[in-house]
Amino acid sequence: MARRYWLMKSEPSVFSFEDLARAPRRTTHWDGVRNYQARNLLRDEVRRGDGVLFYHSSADPTGVVGTAVVAREAYPDPSQFDPASPHHDPKSKREAPTWLCVDLRCDRAFRHAVTLAQLRAAPALAGMGVLRKGNRLSVQPVTQAEWRAVLRLGGLEEAD
Repeated sequence: MARRYWLMKSEPSVFSFEDLARAPRRTTHWDGVRNYQARNLLRDEVRRGDGVLFYHSSADPTGVVGTAVVAREAYPDPSQFDPASPHHDPKSKREAPTWLCVDLRCDRAFRHAVTLAQLRAAPALAGMGVLRKGNRLSVQPVTQAEWRAVLRLGGLEEAD
């Protein structure tokens, strides 16, 4: 199967790209997804080796700050079972978990963040999901052409 590409959003005050870069082996689980559509993408489509545009949301400015690679495919999100976690879901059962997470490995930081305004200004990105009004999904598919265009805007050359 061909490599796919994703945009994944995280609030930097909760978990930033820099946090991912500092994680042991530059890898950690990407948890806390509590939207069924995003969960289904993690379960059904996100695969090991896929590329990820790491997007800082609720930031000033918002935008893509680097890339990551999916290091492990979907598995039950442990935070759903942890009463101390802000992502705890008391309705989710261990024998039938509701929520999933994936592991991400930090790849490359952009030379400069690609802001939402820059994404909007790029004609090659006119159809990108993150630019659609009302699209708040934390996991979104990205085309290979969009991936390449965002990397160029961030000052990186295509590596695959």
